[in-house]
Amino acid sequence: MASLSMAPVSIFKHGADEEKAETARLSSFIGAIAIGDLVKSTLGPKGMDKILLSGAKGGMVTVTNDGATILKAIGVDNPAAKVLVDMSKVQDDEVGDGTTSVTVLAAELLREAELLIARKLHPQTIISGWRKATQAAREALREAAADHSNDPDRFQEDLLNIARTTLSSKLLTHHKDHFSKLAVNAVMRLKGSGNLEAIHVIKKLGGSLTDSYLDEGFLLDKKIGVNQPKRMENVKILIANTGMDTDKIKIFGSRVRVDSTAKVAEIELAEKQKMKEKVDRILKHGINCFINRQLIYNYPEQLFAQAGVMAIEHADFAGVERLALVTGGEITSTFDHPEMVKLGHCKLIEEVMIGEDMLLHFSGVAMGEACTVVLRGATQQILDEAERSLHDALCVLAQTVKEPRTVYGGGCSEMLMAKVVSDLANRTPGKEAVAMESFAKALRMLPTIIADNAGYDSADLVAQLRAAHQENKTTYGLDMSEGSIGDMVTLGITESFQVKRQMLLSASEAAEMILRVDNIIKAAPRKRVPDHHPC
Repeated sequence: MASLSMAPVSIFKHGADEEKAETARLSSFIGAIAIGDLVKSTLGPKGMDKILLSGAKGGMVTVTNDGATILKAIGVDNPAAKVLVDMSKVQDDEVGDGTTSVTVLAAELLREAELLIARKLHPQTIISGWRKATQAAREALREAAADHSNDPDRFQEDLLNIARTTLSSKLLTHHKDHFSKLAVNAVMRLKGSGNLEAIHVIKKLGGSLTDSYLDEGFLLDKKIGVNQPKRMENVKILIANTGMDTDKIKIFGSRVRVDSTAKVAEIELAEKQKMKEKVDRILKHGINCFINRQLIYNYPEQLFAQAGVMAIEHADFAGVERLALVTGGEITSTFDHPEMVKLGHCKLIEEVMIGEDMLLHFSGVAMGEACTVVLRGATQQILDEAERSLHDALCVLAQTVKEPRTVYGGGCSEMLMAKVVSDLANRTPGKEAVAMESFAKALRMLPTIIADNAGYDSADLVAQLRAAHQENKTTYGLDMSEGSIGDMVTLGITESFQVKRQMLLSASEAAEMILRVDNIIKAAPRKRVPDHHPC
């Protein structure tokens, strides 16, 4: 029998790369922990901001402390880091807030796992302990949650507190009372539908953040055509996506041979006639306002003016979609069957001035819950960050209206869950207890980081908080304005149960998934083939 060679055999293509066992695990841990360290300084009411500079020409500047925005903007190569980035995107899409918390918790769990693996605990043992810890933490969170949906006044107060808590870690923290009222009023107008499409946010440079307001109607940042009525009541609106610019010859890539300029004039006249017929078909719908997604050229604009119809051109796609939603109309492309077209309706369209710009104001729209938030601010970066902050608050409030249970913030829920998990670990025999204790330690890291970011002594504060929870003061958390611990009920620091639950489940699932990895195989890079047939 031929002797087997002891030389390592590679089964992969040339250029493919493989990381095995400890190396693969270490690579995953380092990538995930680096992502957690990147965003953890933005956590809490005293978190810092990051400046993101895009690589495009002109280098767009974004100033933000929103975890999802930061992670979306950075390009990561490490596979475990990509898992955390995707997880924060899901958190943002699902509940709108808690993107930084979920990333930091997953990173802290993996930091603990790294220490346990160094102590020769098997990954499956750690995962088994974590699963039991997650279940216990989830039960504790559910029991601690309060539901005030039967008492409208208390529920309104809960919503205001949730909005204040969400905004306190954002740029809008100094104006959180103003913006929390604005966000709650906007969400309450939705009457429980949770359809955030009905809330339109317009950003206008100038003024200060406190000049922002909620307008009960719909605002469109467009102009009315020349010589057309600027104010109209009891409006019937046709919303269209059609070409209204064919009054010029558009025959590209072909030749038209004519023997005189009179023939060219005939072709132009035919085009004009076609456009006139199209405008006539549109007017047969019995409308007095025509809104088009595409351009409207001078000739059709003039025809609409003669008919006394208000024509608005180039309403961008998002604007047209939202307008169709709030006015109850449908977007149309052909106009041969007026009886089949669903028109939009509103009581009044008029021009209003915001800053130095004229906007169109639609009031009395078919969808009564529609409203517009007008944001004012000194720079474009401030406006962009204010919009992101408000979007987070609106998403969380819409979720809370659907799932009205609330829990207390300020690290209170995390300490509560950590206490329950530690108690379970003390009762559990075997190595799983060590994994459970590590889970509790990771949960306690969230209030620690919040205190660190505010410049306080985190060891002292978290020790005080832990002692308070041992004495069954289960509503105690961190008061970051005073640098002490306090009762979250008195301080009104409330968070959505849905956000906290999603954070716990997403972080533990992502950390578990990364911990299972024992091999990373990278495909061989594609070779560049020289182009022997250039154009």
